[in-house]
Amino acid sequence: MNSFFARKYVVQGIFIVIILILLSRLFYIQVISDEYFLSAENNVIRRLPIYPARGVILDRNNKILTQNEPVYDLMLIPREVKAFDTLKFCELIGIDKKGFDKRFKKAKNYSPYKASIFEKQLSVQTYASFQEKLSEFPGFYVQKRTVRRYPDSIAAHFLGYIGEVNQKVIEKSKGFYSQSDYHGITGIERSYEELLRGQRGVSNFMVDALNRPQGKYAEGKYDTVAVSGDNLISSLDKDLQKFGEQLMQNKIGSVVAIEPATGEILSFVSSPGYDPNLMVGRQRGNNYMELLNDPYKPMFVRPIQAEYPPGSIFKLVNALIAQQYGLINENTVFSCPGGYRYGRKGFMGCTHVHGAVDLRKSISESCNTYYGYAYSRMIDFAGMRPVNAFKRWRNSVSAFGVGSKLGIDLPGERDGLLPSDELYTKRFKSDRWGSAFTISLSIGQGELGITPLQMANIAAIVANRGFFYKPHLIKAIGEKKIIKEEFVKKNDAGIKPQYFKTVIDGMSDVVNQPNGTAWYSKIVDIEMCGKTGTVQNPHGKDHSVFIAFAPRDNPKIAIAVVVENAGYGATWSAPIASLMVEKYIKKSISRPQIYVDRILEANLLPGAAVKSKPKTKIASDSIAAKQTNTPKNDNVKNE
Repeated sequence: MNSFFARKYVVQGIFIVIILILLSRLFYIQVISDEYFLSAENNVIRRLPIYPARGVILDRNNKILTQNEPVYDLMLIPREVKAFDTLKFCELIGIDKKGFDKRFKKAKNYSPYKASIFEKQLSVQTYASFQEKLSEFPGFYVQKRTVRRYPDSIAAHFLGYIGEVNQKVIEKSKGFYSQSDYHGITGIERSYEELLRGQRGVSNFMVDALNRPQGKYAEGKYDTVAVSGDNLISSLDKDLQKFGEQLMQNKIGSVVAIEPATGEILSFVSSPGYDPNLMVGRQRGNNYMELLNDPYKPMFVRPIQAEYPPGSIFKLVNALIAQQYGLINENTVFSCPGGYRYGRKGFMGCTHVHGAVDLRKSISESCNTYYGYAYSRMIDFAGMRPVNAFKRWRNSVSAFGVGSKLGIDLPGERDGLLPSDELYTKRFKSDRWGSAFTISLSIGQGELGITPLQMANIAAIVANRGFFYKPHLIKAIGEKKIIKEEFVKKNDAGIKPQYFKTVIDGMSDVVNQPNGTAWYSKIVDIEMCGKTGTVQNPHGKDHSVFIAFAPRDNPKIAIAVVVENAGYGATWSAPIASLMVEKYIKKSISRPQIYVDRILEANLLPGAAVKSKPKTKIASDSIAAKQTNTPKNDNVKNE
């Protein structure tokens, strides 16, 4: 009996505890927490997103490159629509009756009761005239947002553009994005999307059973404020960028200018370019297709995606590496009889008979023969098997940032191409090959492929006497002006500083001495050091290439210019680089206007006639017009 009563009390106690727990939970739900209250109210609340302003992008001098402009999305709730004058409506927003019917059907199929976008991005002007008549069109309302505006219509490839998110982006964002949101698709807009986009806010409105607004929900208690994105200070110099784009008008190619002391990119020109404002607004889709189908590929980001054999500018790299290995020095002399003979019958031509050539002269007069001998010493006479010597040489070249991404803060950068020993061993079906089999590499031809950004980085390494900072386009983030750690890390190119003097002497002679290949690009009062290159193009005229830095001491700018199908580096690329350097350092151009007009008026697009031809014969730089990778009967001739 006692046992029965004991069990009864235990069971009663359990039930009492359960009831107390349920009562306390019910009290929490109904009195303390509003979670379930909000859930119950969901079917009578319309949540309108408040879109934040994207962060503004400025140039290095705080001049605006891109800003925000208000636009208005026209929203529709089909269930609320009543009879109205559709023709008048169409006229106000700039569509036809067929377009109206198509949009209305799409919205109705989505949901008769929920709002969807009827027409995107009405301009301020269109909205101003439409909003006066808005009350005549029940079921329609507008939602404010912002889009990008580019006041100077420059730097399209650098800035990039934004567009509406797709389902893949929405899923990848883990709930951050929803339908009709915008995000960065290319350029800086994409690379720094998480900083630029800001945080959406929300306004809650009560609606009745027919989904008609009945005022603010809970007096705005549950509304959230939109937070604008961070502003970005870019490394770009707006005036220099604009000037570079003018000089490259009607030309295919690139200009990349870097501040050697920081790695900050001062100019990033990809030509042909396009007006970034074309990628904004209701005609964006049509404009995009036109640009995509343009035969000159204006949306191709040439500074980081185009790959070219570097040509004679690569002689600087070979000159420095050969010195580092102790195989040549400033006093090393080779005889140039008009070319370099290799293998049994191979011949790599030179521009002319140079006679006795030392290291400095080999650069100033761009002697192919000198670098045939220097490359042979690095591969054939390095005290190791040639294939192992090639591996060592390749590692040294890669330290200059050749053959791999430099890590610029833009999407889509390509590696370039630095051939491996495996490539040649497979090609020649043996690893018993020497310099004669890869002699094209001695003067920057053959299988080498370098982006214009990598070319500019080589110029920056020489300017710094042996090191570089990762090239980048954003120098500071937000109000605190944060700098990424990776952009202040010094990268060593593996060459001792003392080996740069003679190379730089030769580069100075290229521009500042009458026998230099870029003598006609000399700048008064500025010692610019440069190297011309003429790059083989199997599909047409050779490409014109030039790299340089200035001034010689405490350099402020390193630059690479590539003009496709333009011939000698001294004819077009060197003058463009020279004008860019003078513009940046002096803030003005001191040379006669005819010098500038020659560049501005030239149309070097394939098939176009050049309007202005050089009035003075310009010295060519050395280049092989046709080369071979095997030491057979084919000769490597100079143009």
